Amino acid sequence: MAALESYNESQIKVLEGLEAVRMRPGMYIGSTSSRGLHHLVEEIVDNAIDEALAGYCRTIVVALEPDDVVRVEDDGRGIPTGLHPELKVPTPEVVFTKLHAGGKFGTGSYKVSGGLHGVGASVVNALSEWLEVTIHRDGKVHQQRYGRGVPQTKLQKLGDSNAHGTIVRWKSDPTIFPKTRFQIDIIEGRLRELAYLNPGLTIILKDERAPEATSRIEDLDLPPIEDAAGTAAEAAGATPSNEQVFYFPGGLAEYVQFLNAEQDVLTPAIVYRGETHGVEVEVAFQYNDGYGELVTSFCNCIRTGEGGTHEIGFKTALTRVVNEYARQKSLWKKKDNLTGNDLREGIMAVVHVRMQSVEFEGQTKTRLGNPEARSAVEELTTLHLSAWLDEHPQHAKAIVEKASTALEAREAAQKAKKAVQTGKSSKTRTSLDGKLTRCSSRKAELNELFIVEGDSAGGSAKQGRDREHQAILPLKGKPLNTERATLAKVLANREILAVVQAIGAGIGADFDLDEANYQRVIILADADDDGAHIRCLLLTFFHRFMKPLLHEGRVFIAQPPLYRMERTTRGKTQAVYCWSDEELQANLGKSKDRRGVVIQRFKGLGEMNPNQLWDTTMNPETRTLVKVTVEDAALAEKQVHVLMGGKAEPRKVWISQHVDFGEDDAVSSGATGTHERPTQVELGERA
Repeated sequence: MAALESYNESQIKVLEGLEAVRMRPGMYIGSTSSRGLHHLVEEIVDNAIDEALAGYCRTIVVALEPDDVVRVEDDGRGIPTGLHPELKVPTPEVVFTKLHAGGKFGTGSYKVSGGLHGVGASVVNALSEWLEVTIHRDGKVHQQRYGRGVPQTKLQKLGDSNAHGTIVRWKSDPTIFPKTRFQIDIIEGRLRELAYLNPGLTIILKDERAPEATSRIEDLDLPPIEDAAGTAAEAAGATPSNEQVFYFPGGLAEYVQFLNAEQDVLTPAIVYRGETHGVEVEVAFQYNDGYGELVTSFCNCIRTGEGGTHEIGFKTALTRVVNEYARQKSLWKKKDNLTGNDLREGIMAVVHVRMQSVEFEGQTKTRLGNPEARSAVEELTTLHLSAWLDEHPQHAKAIVEKASTALEAREAAQKAKKAVQTGKSSKTRTSLDGKLTRCSSRKAELNELFIVEGDSAGGSAKQGRDREHQAILPLKGKPLNTERATLAKVLANREILAVVQAIGAGIGADFDLDEANYQRVIILADADDDGAHIRCLLLTFFHRFMKPLLHEGRVFIAQPPLYRMERTTRGKTQAVYCWSDEELQANLGKSKDRRGVVIQRFKGLGEMNPNQLWDTTMNPETRTLVKVTVEDAALAEKQVHVLMGGKAEPRKVWISQHVDFGEDDAVSSGATGTHERPTQVELGERA
């Protein structure tokens, strides 16, 4: 009873101002990982976009200054600088220090707005070491500075100005974010899509930071290495341009053409717009000859990653209209209609609605809930798509034939899958007994599946694992590249089929994440080119046929060490593992006498014994995992095709533009990675 008696009035804490944001930042920006850090930029940019939606802003500049200070400039009206009529303090101070404050709550300021909850500016302020706002308005320029959400100066008049707009500069708080360096690719992807969504708006991205110095193993003062054949490749790569301009007068038509740029397309971009039920609707889509499907959606320029009513309206109308057309023109005579999955194979679609009184789920706005959005999109899609099909009979026929082929492939895959499940096909049957080493626990939420490269590493993993919660599935050779493969071909591949059976949640349209046998699927491959290729092949498979695994953050990449360093001092030997050249150099710096140091470079997982593999790579208390998540589904779709598709030239161009072989950080392409090391910080990155 003592625990109950200790609960009294004094334990009820009231958080004033922005204290709640600093205490529980994840409630407002999702997390304090890389995703949350970059969300700060989105919040301030979204405020500038609101000015563009209202017709007052034509140019937005986003700059990364030295020390990862961010600057966002717009040429909108500028935040009002007078006293707030109710609070009797300058209006900018209200905007940057009060939650749920802003022009979005009044009448007449903004017809539509992405910043629904009005917490963006104040949350960024709360989570910044310092923030400075400069306002050009009414012939004057004003400025105010804050520290961790608290005003450090009054709103000061600096002088006269003929300009108009708002400039926000801030330094993210390192006591909140474990890592405060911004990735230019993530910001680039968001700004590009905003420029597509707002034709006529110019968005400029500048990287004013000095390039980070990189070290190579050749540059390090190292003692002899056991078997020097494993030294790192020489760094290479070009420094990207420090300024990019995004301006797309063609809007969504240009967007889907950009997404399909490396694909062989079957139709031109189909674009329509209109307004009904108080909702402005704009849709663009185009078919390619691939097997993927992408329907990405937005509301008031905010990406709705989990879809919502507007996506449902588009998909429902697409399925109904094409089926009706196919039967009317005798292009489809079977009893059952083509399904939505059949009709969306090979589609790249963007759905954008603008509306008032938006009902989002959560501050991060991932799913739209307004029923009027579904009605509006469905009605306008029915009207415009019906007319387009009648006016383009050859392209309409190609769409129906594409869906018909998809249906036949799906039916063939279902037969193959049934044969595997019932054991009637010796050609494709894969016995997991003897291949999959299961864990003893049947609690899926506690279990992990390690997909391991090779039998040798698989043997070490089996011996070193936690037998209760960790299962091991070794792969022989490289799995199939599923980017251009049909479902039937995928199921005929023994290694991929073993992965499907081990996870136990189905595949493709039938995949059900709730049925998965494991909470985490962990890819454990060598830290070399072959290992990287295997990781890419498996991630491509998950992206194509088990997307919920990626979208829900259930796929991880294990990080085996590169080096084992032994130090012998006074007869005692101590082993230290290093995951990078920099880490090795740092540990060598601690050795006063390097004559007693022996360094082993691991060429592969097979060189590690079970204890070493457990201590460094599999033990939840000491390991480092990279969680793979999808930040931008549209960009991820494009990059998977570029990097894993059949055309070499786009892949070569992308690698030359985006990969610096001297950097350890993963390159962002819609799918991103965050490091997880529970003993340090939640989703913290290895330094």
